Amino acid sequence: MLLQAIAFYVFSTVLLLSALAVVSARNPVHSVLFLIFAFFNAAGLFVLLGAEFLAMILVVVYVGAVAVLFLFVVMMLDVDFEDLKKGALQYLPIGAVIGLAMAAELALVGLVWKLAPASAGVRASATPTGMTNTEALGHIIYTDYVYYFQIAGLVLLVAMIGAIVLTLRARTGVRRQSIPVQNARTPEAAMQLVDVKPGQGA
Repeated sequence: MLLQAIAFYVFSTVLLLSALAVVSARNPVHSVLFLIFAFFNAAGLFVLLGAEFLAMILVVVYVGAVAVLFLFVVMMLDVDFEDLKKGALQYLPIGAVIGLAMAAELALVGLVWKLAPASAGVRASATPTGMTNTEALGHIIYTDYVYYFQIAGLVLLVAMIGAIVLTLRARTGVRRQSIPVQNARTPEAAMQLVDVKPGQGA
C-alpha cells in the first residue's frame, strides 16, 4: 500500500505540473509534448486504479494518434501563436469570473454529494471476481448496453459523413477518374502511332 500511495502522489504531481505546462508554454510544440507526458501519467493512475484497459486506450489512442496529430499539424501549419495571444489579457477578468463561478459550483457539489450505501462494495472491487478489467468492460458494453453503443457508433458515422460533405469542394479543371470510360478503352483509342520523318524529330 505504501508503494501504491507513493506512485499515486508521484503520478498526480507530475500530471498537474504537465497540465500547467501545457497551457503556459510559449512554444506550441512544447505544449503538445507536455500533453503527451500528461497522458502517460494519467495512464499510470488508471493502472493504479485497476483499469488497465483505459490506460492502454489512453496511450494508444490519445498519445499515439491525437497528440501526434496535433504535433504534426502545428509543425506543418507553422501557426504564429504570438499573434493569437495578443489581446488575450483583455479577456482575463471575464475568464477569472467564470473560473471562480465554476470553482464555487464544484465546491458546492462536493459538499452536498453523498455516496449511496450500496456503492461502498462496488468501489472496493470495481471488477467482478474472476474477470479482468477488459473482460468486464466488454461485457458491459457489448451485452448490457449494446444498443446504446451501436447508436453512438451510428451518430459518429453520420457526423463523419456530414463533416466530409461540408468540407468537400468541387474544383473546376480537375481531371477525375471515370471507370466506365477506362473499361471501354480499346488499343486503338489508347495508343496513337506517329510516323516521324527522318530529321523532323518528335
